[in-house]
Parts: sequence; structure tokens; C-alpha cells
Amino acid sequence: MTSFKVTRVQTSPIDGQKPGTSGLRKKVKVFVQPHYLQNFVQSTFNALGADKMKGATLVVSGDGRYYSKDAIQIIIKMAAANGVRRIWVGQNGLLSTPAVSAVIRERVGADGSKANGAFILTASHNPGGPNEDFGIKYNMENGGPAPEGITDKIYSNTTTIKEYLIAEGLPDVDISKIGLGNFTGPDGQFDVDVFDSASDYVKLMKSIFDFKSIMNLLSSPKFSFCYDALHGVAGAYAKRIFVEELGAKESSLLNCVPKEDFGGGHPDPNLTYAKELVARMGLSKLDNTEDPPEFGAAADGDADRNMVLGKRLPYFNFRFFVTPSDSVAIIAANAVQAIPYFSGGLKGVARSMPTSAALDVVAKHLNLKFFEVPTGWKFFGNLMDAGMCSVCGEESFGTGSDHIREKDGIWAVLAWLAIIAYKNKDNLGGDKLVSVEDIVRQHWSTYGRHYYTRYDYENVDSGGANQLMDYLVKLQSNLTEVNNIVKGIRSDVSKVVNADEFEYKDPVDGSISKHQGIRYLFEDGSRLVFRLSGTGSEGATIRLYIEQYEKDPSKIGRESQDALAPLVEVALKLSKMQEYTGRSAPTVIT
Repeated sequence: MTSFKVTRVQTSPIDGQKPGTSGLRKKVKVFVQPHYLQNFVQSTFNALGADKMKGATLVVSGDGRYYSKDAIQIIIKMAAANGVRRIWVGQNGLLSTPAVSAVIRERVGADGSKANGAFILTASHNPGGPNEDFGIKYNMENGGPAPEGITDKIYSNTTTIKEYLIAEGLPDVDISKIGLGNFTGPDGQFDVDVFDSASDYVKLMKSIFDFKSIMNLLSSPKFSFCYDALHGVAGAYAKRIFVEELGAKESSLLNCVPKEDFGGGHPDPNLTYAKELVARMGLSKLDNTEDPPEFGAAADGDADRNMVLGKRLPYFNFRFFVTPSDSVAIIAANAVQAIPYFSGGLKGVARSMPTSAALDVVAKHLNLKFFEVPTGWKFFGNLMDAGMCSVCGEESFGTGSDHIREKDGIWAVLAWLAIIAYKNKDNLGGDKLVSVEDIVRQHWSTYGRHYYTRYDYENVDSGGANQLMDYLVKLQSNLTEVNNIVKGIRSDVSKVVNADEFEYKDPVDGSISKHQGIRYLFEDGSRLVFRLSGTGSEGATIRLYIEQYEKDPSKIGRESQDALAPLVEVALKLSKMQEYTGRSAPTVIT
């Protein structure tokens, strides 16, 4: 058995190590600087406390992006030096963010051990590669992201750190092979367990959904399916679940080989970046021998986000995009009937503040508890731990439930397949299946439609971004002036009746989160929301959310861009977006 000793390495604080909503994200060139990763990891161990780390079991894995393998070896050595008892690593260092949460909550080691937490190596939907992004975050024993109390301690520690601990003499672990490595140090035995990345997660999904009914749907000659992992970690699960368990054709899978640079693409599941899936969903029957798939879906780099598409007829307009805001509302509206896990009813539902109010209407209609929280999955986790929430979602392509404490892209796709299977349970042999578009339009006819879009302005100068937000806050003090400006831009837009900065008091722990986004609320239910995002690796990202609610059944079939055009114009001119950012157009529109 290889032995090691603990070395104390002198270091000093490095600026800019404040975690955002989902951990610390920077360019790879930043993370590879001497002591950079080590400082952050040691600051995390210090924030958690030596008593908690001694004898602990930690998970260390991620989405497989560039620098992950090196980072895993560093964290293993630092964990050993800080008294951690054992490390669990997904084979090849791969574990999706939702799978990490599942492993923390569900997996039991051969010796009866349970995980106490996890270092997740991911920058989520951000690009990967030597010149792109890397990220790290810590998840707690409930499987969810560290709360602000912990991330604030981590950041504080990074500003005062003087040394970090590392195991000298501990060799690199071969994470490509499943197996158990045993080592010994000053605190006794230290183990590294490399395990199959998919088995625990697949087992959990089979306990939630009726796989037989989904298999029947996928085997129907009337139904076709396509899933794009964008060369992210979802590829480690796609073949196991969709092909081996559910019987889909292997040709249904796109870009399902995980790559360190995501194949040179941007692993963000939206209409801009999921180009191959969008193209396949847009096949023309006039020019190709096959129809577009009935159902298409995509994942981001760490598989916690999802995009859902359906086939649209007639053939000159093929793709039907389900907005994430509609998606969570439709899942909530159908969950009890279609998903066995929820057969006893929903405890409650929740959405992030920028997400459209489609879920609010479902909650009111079904008499469910409803919560509006800041952006960040940790807020949902508190509600779930308290037994107050079953289904939740964010407009940023994140949807999930209380089976884990992270958003879960593959779970969301399975939820949609379960709903489609339920809607077609007596119709699989019919001439035409109930489609994704049919399900969405029926939902709109029942609950009304929330026209919705998001404009992202990425890598904006931070000074200009902050000036824009300050201007919008100051403008809120005089609604008469606001309405004069609005009417001067578009006379056909409703009156602004309220404006504020969103503030949230957690009903579970009483904590207060301030400055969570700037809102302009209109008399007809429309909304404009402006928020600075913490998910970028450099510069600032401004997100602009535009929403209009329509209850009139004769008006729910309009094209979204037409319905929202007046509000878009108001938003851009009211905020002086181009003046403050220098941008004449957003980076991405979703």
C-alpha cells in the first residue's frame, strides 16, 4: 500500500475568486496559474471545517472539459492531505451535475459509506478547451449547491489564505479504469474508488418513470426521436438510457461522445448553438427522403440543462420550439398522470423570478403551493429539503424535481417522453400521434400563453453593464417619467404599474437575497426584467427578459416575435442598451 505525507505549501491570496451562482468560472489560462486551483480548493476545505472533512467521503468529477483530469488529481491529493477518508470518481472523471447529486443522495459504498459532498468540475454551458472556460463548485450532503453562507466563507478564505495542504508521494490515480485504490497517510487509510458513471443515475431514472410506456412510444413506427449531447457529459448516459434501456435507435443520438473541447462547439442547448439538432429537426420532405423527427432534445456540457423541440406541420415550417418556461409548466400540469414518481400529488412548484409566469397559472389552477425564487438552484433545494416543492424550473433551460437537488436535463427529456407516451397511450396504432406541438397548444388553450424571449449580451464591459443597471434602478423612482418614456416609444404598450429590484426572503431559513434583478411590471401582466448573470467567465453578461401574457384564445397562435415586438422596442430604448453597452444586437436570443 502506497504511503504519503502531508506537505504545507506557502501561498498568498489571488484576486477574483468569488463564486457566482454556480461556483467559480474562469478561463483555463487563469486556472492553470500557480496555486490558483489549490487556493480555491483549500479555501473550500477551510470553509467546511476540519471536523467535517476528517473521515469524509467526497465525490470529484465533472463534465470532462479541458483541464478536468489534471484538476481531479490535484483535488484528490489535497483531499487526502486534509483528512478526507475516501474519494469517489466517475470513470474517466465523468459525472453529469445531476448524476453527482444523485450519487451523493443515493450511492452506498461497499463499506456502507455515503458521500458528504462533491467537487464538481464544470463551467456548465460555457465552451471548453485550452483557450476557453473551466469551473469548479462544491455541492453539499443534500446533493445541492453550497448555500451563500458557505460560498461567502470560501471567498473570504481566498482573500486571506497563506498555505494549502497536499499529499506528497501520492501517485496519480488511473481514473480510466473502474476499481479501488488504497493508500495510507498520517490520518490512516485513504481510498479512491473509480466507479461506473451511469449506473446509479440510470437506476434512479427507472424508479421515477414508467420505462415500459416510453419504450412503447419509441417503438411506434409513428414516432421518431433525436437527442444531441453537444459532445458534453450527457453522452455518457444517452446510449445507456435511450438506446439500451428504452430501445431507441443508435442513429437517434447526435454528438454523444464527450470531448474536452465539446467538439469545438458551444455546449448550450438553444436554437443558436444546437445547430445540428436544429438542422435535423428542419429537414424538408421536399428535399430529403425522411421526415424530421417527431421529438428532438439537446443537453448542455454538464447535462443539467435541456432544450425540447417538436416537429411542426405543414412542411414549410418544421421546428416547434418549447420555451423552458412553458416546459416546466407543462410538466407540472401533467406530472401526476404521466410520471409514477408523482402519482401521490405535487407538494408544490417553484420558478426563478425571470422565468415566465406560465407555472404560476398552473399552480393557481391546480391549487398548488407556488414559490418565486432568485436565480440559482440552491433556492429550490431549500424548498425541496423542507418538503415544500416537487417540480421547479428556470428559463435558462433548467428543469427538475425533488428526486435530486440540481436541475436535470435528461430527467426533463424523460418527463416529456412520459407525457407524450401518456397522451398517446391509446393511440400508438393510430394515423397520427398527439405531438409536442399539440400538447403545447392544448396547454395554451387551457391556461393562456406567455409570449416570452430572452436577450443575452455576453462579455459586455462591466462598467457599462453596471451603469445600465444603476440607471434602471434610479428610473424606477418616478413611474410617471417611466410611462412618459414608454408611451413616447410605443403608444400601444400597456402602462407600467410597478417597478422594483427583486428581493427574496427564504421561507425555510429566513435568509434574505437582495438585488436579484430589476423588474418593470405592466398593467396587462407583461414584464421586463434586467439581470446581471454570474455564469460567465469574464466581462459581464446582461440578460433581458421580455414577457407578455395572452388569455384570448384567438390571439395565442401568433408568432412570438410579432407578439413581443412592441415590448422589445420599449425594453431596448428604455434601458438605453446600445448607449451603455455599445451593442446594437444581443449575442444570443432565446
